Order: sequence, then structure tokens, then C-alpha cells
Amino acid sequence: MSVYDQPPMTWKLSGHQVMLWRAEAKFSREQLAEESGYVPETVKSMEQGRRRPSQHLLEVADKMCGAKGKLAATDQFLDPEKCPSRVTEYMAFEAEAIAFHWYEVLIVPGLLQTEEYARVLMASHCPPVDDETVEERVTYRMQRQELLNKQTASFSFVIHEAALRTLVGGPRVMKGQLTRFLEVGQQRNVSLQILPMGHGAMPGMGGPFNVLESAEHKLYGYQEAQGANTMRAELEATSNLMKRYAALRMDALGTSDSAQFIKRLAGEL
Repeated sequence: MSVYDQPPMTWKLSGHQVMLWRAEAKFSREQLAEESGYVPETVKSMEQGRRRPSQHLLEVADKMCGAKGKLAATDQFLDPEKCPSRVTEYMAFEAEAIAFHWYEVLIVPGLLQTEEYARVLMASHCPPVDDETVEERVTYRMQRQELLNKQTASFSFVIHEAALRTLVGGPRVMKGQLTRFLEVGQQRNVSLQILPMGHGAMPGMGGPFNVLESAEHKLYGYQEAQGANTMRAELEATSNLMKRYAALRMDALGTSDSAQFIKRLAGEL
């Protein structure tokens, strides 16, 4: 398992507490699953910390085990910390998300990158890394893109024109990347819009960001710049990000016009 796949330790701690309380109360995992409305495998994933223990599961387990609020209270500690967060934490939330809202300025979003494009980015890392690390990161990025096959999840991307005109890897690699946009954009669960240059001041000038929505319809905002990564779960913070994203979508070209725009750029390379 890659280091990026590791879930937050708070998930493991909360899940382990559920398991300990359940065992002491002499309830089986199957009984907890039936009472909470989950399948046993889902409960197992939560108890082992591979999935975020849901508020519903914690409340049901609390009541069944007579924990008097001790299990239910752990829910408030399972969200990302307000201070700088880690990529590993984001990846754990990303794997479970049902909706993605992604705005990018200078580079192609990771979920849309071709292997060649990703390899050029990884190889240009500063300070430099060895070839083995480059290939490991490229492989992991390609594996992450399997998320796009989750037909029950929705993906929305707004990409600034600057990212399309930054010739990462040269014209050939970039042309392949533009072709990838057109292919992915045809999926019924993917919306891809291009924000043309020339709009002047706009909400996205502060940099890239994305917002994830969990299966329980909670929003998580993620931002990164020059190695500093933050993740936010507070209602005000995520609401502000979604307002910005909505404004960017209104300024961007529609999906059909965006596809035509991409085709024109590809023809220039």
C-alpha cells in the first residue's frame, strides 16, 4: 500500500473504539451492521479505519453499547484539522467522495493527466528526485484516475486557459493531453469547462482549489501551493469555496464550447 493510501489515524482510533465497545457489549459486527443499515463489510472497514466512521454508525453503536455519548462524541474529531493538512488525508477523503469540484490554473488536474504529462511534471520536481520515485508517483497518479470510472460520482472541472497553453513536455505531449480532455469530457458524469483568458479580475485569482462531497453530503475544501497543503471542513470555509466555484463556472465556457475550444488549440500544435 502506498503512503498516500493511508487513512487518518483519527479514523483508526474511532473505529477501534467502536470495535472494543461492541466486543465488550457482546454484539457481533453483523448485529451492528443490521441495526445501522450497513452491510457487515462496510462496518468492518469503519472499525478498521479504512473508511471514516460515519456519524450514524457512531450514534447507533453508542446506543447499542451503552457508551453514553462517548462514541458519538468522536465524530467531531474525524474532520480535517484547520491548520495545514496533509496530502494523505486528502487522498483518504477523495477515495470516498461522491462529487468533485475542481478548479485549476497552471497545470492539468491530476485526475485528468496523461501518463506522459504526469511523468514530465514528476521529473521536473524541485528538489529533484530519483527515477524510481518518479515512476512510483506516476503509477500512483494513474491508479487514482480509476475514480473517474465510478459512475455514481460526479466530476466537475474548470480549467484556466493558461493550463492548456503551458507546453508541459512540448507540443506532442500537450496535444495528447488535449485529446485526453476530449475523451474524458464525453463521460456522462464528467463536466469539463475552460475559463478563457481575458476575463480580468475573477474569483479564481487566488489560486487553484477543489471541493469534495462525501457520501453523507459533507463538503471538504482542499488547496495547495508550493508544498503547503490545507484542508477545510468548516461550513463557512467550504461554502465560500463553492460560491467561488459557482462564479467560475458562470465565467467559463459551456461544456460544448469548451470542447470546441480544446479542439482548436490542439489543431494549433
